[in-house]
Parts: sequence; structure tokens; C-alpha cells
Amino acid sequence: MIQTMSQTFLEFERPIGELMSKIDDLRHLSNSSDINISQEIARLEQETIHLTERIFAKLTPWQKTLLSRHPDRPFSTDYLEQVFSNFTELHGDRVFGDDESIIGGLAVLDDIDVMVIGQEKGRGTKEKVRRNFGMPKPEGYRKALRLMKLAEKFKLPIICLIDTPGAYPGKGAEERGQAEAIARNLKEMASLKVPILSVVIGEGGSGGALALGMGNRVLMMQYATYSVISPEGCASILWKDSSKAELASEALRLTAPDILELKVIDEIIPEPIGGAHRNPDEAANLLKRHLIQNLRELRRKSSRTLIKERFDKFMNMGVVDIVTGS
Repeated sequence: MIQTMSQTFLEFERPIGELMSKIDDLRHLSNSSDINISQEIARLEQETIHLTERIFAKLTPWQKTLLSRHPDRPFSTDYLEQVFSNFTELHGDRVFGDDESIIGGLAVLDDIDVMVIGQEKGRGTKEKVRRNFGMPKPEGYRKALRLMKLAEKFKLPIICLIDTPGAYPGKGAEERGQAEAIARNLKEMASLKVPILSVVIGEGGSGGALALGMGNRVLMMQYATYSVISPEGCASILWKDSSKAELASEALRLTAPDILELKVIDEIIPEPIGGAHRNPDEAANLLKRHLIQNLRELRRKSSRTLIKERFDKFMNMGVVDIVTGS
């Protein structure tokens, strides 16, 4: 990785970073002298756009995986601030404690009162530790379910923002019923009487992601990933070699176009040129637009229809026609 002007560039983004570094140097020179180099800056800016478009037009699944984990990528807390208003956080699972890797509460989307729940990785060492690197424990999933049931009681739509490497695999989490907590979320979400809208904004890892993913509509950001296991974990199991993660990422079909083709998600939310991390404001506006559109459609449906469509949606996943093979 390289860094310039507080931005981080992945290895395949290096040529973009070098151009942007030149632009930063020219701007600094222009501000500290009487030389007018605005035309050269404008030329380099246009060149940067074209270069970014060329690089991002041929990204591999592994490069998209790295983008979904990008340290500058907007997290749930960023979208809570930019997409929603009047957010009031609610804490605790009323059983064990408050898992800060899941943040949730009441909010307003446009003019719609909602319950929003998101997985949060955190930035900086202290916050990452506090958020457990976005890996929820059982109390996190139980908190999420408590908020979902509260939303159902007050007839509020539910919005889930998914961004996790997976559920926390530690001994304590297993002792407190990690698998049961995830399974219970799936069971209860299947029968909730209010609209559920789930969005994969970054990493959608394993059952840790699915525990918030049983929505009437499941959307996915353009450079997010969604898979049953991480490429590193898959490579370790299949080839006993985690360094083959790049090969595993191709086999997993974890990118948004692949997941849409497999009918696991319903819609891809486009990202700004260069990814959401290059223009978080535009990314937030695109997310907001798609959330509002889908939520307005879902709110017109009856509770009976919402439950039936949600149930049918997930029961039909993985069904193969043995005659046609489709």
C-alpha cells in the first residue's frame, strides 16, 4: 500500500496514487508561488479519471475482495451519519452485555422512521479492539434481534448494514451460544411482519453476515463481497495454503455481479469511480437513493405478503432444475 494526503492506495491502485500525488504537489506549488499551473492540474485530474476507469474495468475477484476491506471504505457509522438523521443508539441484549461490533437504533431515512442495525469494524487500533474488528459475538446478534422485535412492535421497517469478516470464533462466543444466536436470528427474521432491507456495504462474511441478511430485499454495493467463507479460509481448507486466497476468491464467486447472477441478492448499488472510499459523500447519496426507492416499494405490501415473499425468496435459493440444469 502507499499513502498520499491521508488516502491509502492498494497495490493495483498505485498508478492512481502516483498521479494524485503529483496533483497534490502541483497544488502546493501553485499556492506557494505566482505560477499558474491550473491547466496542468486539470489535465492530470482528467488523466486520473481515465486511468481509474481503465483499472477498475478489469478488476479481479481478489482485487474486489481487497476493495471490500479497504481501510478508507465507509463503515456503518459513516453511513449512519450521512444517510440517516436523528439516529438514537440503543444498547445491550438484555441477557449478557452490549456488543459494540453491532450498532443499532432508531433513525429517520428521508421522511421514514426506521430501525437501522449495522456491523461496525472501527478505525484506529483502540476503536478496532472496542468493535472487535467487526466480528460480532452472540450478544451482538441477540441485541440485533431485540431491536428487530422492537421495530416489529412499533411497525418500523428494518434496515441492516452488513460489513463483517464473520462471527467471532473465540471460545467465549461458542460457550455463550454463537451458532444458536445466528440460527435464532434467521428463524425470527423469517417471520417478522415489517419490511427488512439488508445491504452488504463491505465484507459479507459467512453466517456472521447472514444473521442480518434475511431481508425482503438484499442489496450489495458494487465492490462489496458476500461469501460463505473468506478466500483465506477457503484456501486453507482446500489447499492447506492460505496464500492461495487469490485462487479461492475466483472459485467462491463472491463479487456483486456473481452474487446477482446466482440470485442471492436483488440489486447492485453502483459506487463512485474508484470505489466508495474515493468519494464517500457520493457513495452515501447512492446508497440513500436505493434504500428509499426499495423501502417505499416494500412499505406498500401487507405483512402477510412480506413474510411470504421473504420465505419464498430464501427457500428458492440453490434450487436446481434437474432437467435443464438451471
